[in-house]
Amino acid sequence: MDGTIMVTYKILCNADLNKEITINELLLNEKVVKVIKSEFAKGFRNINLHSSDSQNSFKIETIKELHTFEVSKDDFADILSLAEEDATAKKLLKKDCERIELINIETLN
Repeated sequence: MDGTIMVTYKILCNADLNKEITINELLLNEKVVKVIKSEFAKGFRNINLHSSDSQNSFKIETIKELHTFEVSKDDFADILSLAEEDATAKKLLKKDCERIELINIETLN
């Protein structure tokens, strides 16, 4: 195949944070409820917080720098290995930061 692929990846570390929290979990935490009440219901008494949709959630994760490189379409099967080689060549892999997550694979032409 002719053409190239732009690969975007990030380096993962052992100490990275990646957690998903539902609104229900958040509202079960007394400290969070107290802060919400004091911020949005100041001066009111006997109020309760609840969520209408328990599936709403958000993520807390470590911000990571994204790295990119180009490869031939013929190398599609080896993209992860090539990303590891690219990270090694750029000296991005360090102690406790040795994993790679592919973020995007985009065909350029």
